[in-house]
Amino acid sequence: MKILTITNLFPPHYVGGYELICAAVVKALRARGHQVEVLTSNHQVDGVSGDAPEQGINRTLQIHGFFGHPWLGIRRLAELELHNNQQLRDAVARFQPNVVHVWNLGGVSKSLCLTLQELGVPTVYHLSDHWIARSLVADVWLDWWNRSKPSVAVQLLRAFWTWTGRKKQWSIVAPTGAVETIRFARISFCSQALRDITAAKGYAVGHGAIIYCPVDISRFKGAPAPASQILHKLLYVGRLAEDKGVMTALRAMLAVQGRFPGELHIYGRGDADYTASLHAYVKEHHLPVFFHSARSSEMPTIYRAHDALLFTSEWEEPFALTPLEAMSCGLPVIGTTTGGSRELFRHGENALTYKAGDALELAERIVELANNPVARARMAATGHQEVRSRYHESAIVDQMEQYLLETVALAAGVDRGKAGGSTPP
Repeated sequence: MKILTITNLFPPHYVGGYELICAAVVKALRARGHQVEVLTSNHQVDGVSGDAPEQGINRTLQIHGFFGHPWLGIRRLAELELHNNQQLRDAVARFQPNVVHVWNLGGVSKSLCLTLQELGVPTVYHLSDHWIARSLVADVWLDWWNRSKPSVAVQLLRAFWTWTGRKKQWSIVAPTGAVETIRFARISFCSQALRDITAAKGYAVGHGAIIYCPVDISRFKGAPAPASQILHKLLYVGRLAEDKGVMTALRAMLAVQGRFPGELHIYGRGDADYTASLHAYVKEHHLPVFFHSARSSEMPTIYRAHDALLFTSEWEEPFALTPLEAMSCGLPVIGTTTGGSRELFRHGENALTYKAGDALELAERIVELANNPVARARMAATGHQEVRSRYHESAIVDQMEQYLLETVALAAGVDRGKAGGSTPP
């Protein structure tokens, strides 16, 4: 297949697991002989060089209002929308893809969805984020043209641009249709939870496939520790943000003083003020907590250097990559069951779980894990086996590849049906 992948960020300029998974799938599909081109944004992450040539990666989309980029007034936003949609049209005309694989459009023009419908290119959406459920309806461009109760100023300007033909001219390149006209005929989700959340917002996605996140078991590997090994070094990996429950982990470390003589090592970055509050809490309470940073390439070694992972997320995680990596490296996990995580963790079988935000319950789980070495080793072994057999990258890419192939075949079947005058399957 010739696959055009569209996403907001792409490594090395990325912020989380969604982008890493996208890059891994692109690499794997290329290794299987498919031609894959990537259309992504020109956003750059501080400290990451962007000068190296990248074959098959087109960083020309522009971000609006996300990742530190400004929110634009409607006139400048029109220029951005025209630019992004023209980049998509040019890519489709040049590359002639068999299928378009849309990943994360957070911060990117949602009118691209309408352009894809207009062009008639078979399109698959893969969701590992809430961008449809939470931000599609709030897209500034589409909302500005379609909101039911606009201000007088917006009404007048809309009427003027419609009367002068400006709207019609712009719509030729950058559609101004309503969000409700976007269709997701072919869509997959990284968890049932994310599909349910999206459907609950009124989108017709109940037919969506479930394709979980993959983990590279050739990189993230290790043997579960024997019961004889003492639990000492706990690990947190992820954004330093309130919705990630990092402060809950610190409060739990305070609550286990005198009962658990171990340490917590935190790897991640976040907002300067929030990070400072975490450091201040640790200093105030003299906690055995240590903050670090690391490159992605170092993470397998870091997992193996610790005894257990604390997965403390307090928001509706679609399906987190961090627990998969830790479990694949042999670590036992204590985690919350918000969002897609409830589809991974089974309390007492492959992990210990606790109510999100409950520091005292988390503290009890830490003590339980430390004081029950046989159960700890058994849970780690179970999680290790399950992740490496069910979520390994090759198996997940198989599922994505098959879904893309089916999409191309269905589109070809519809075309043949129309040409022959028969009803398509």
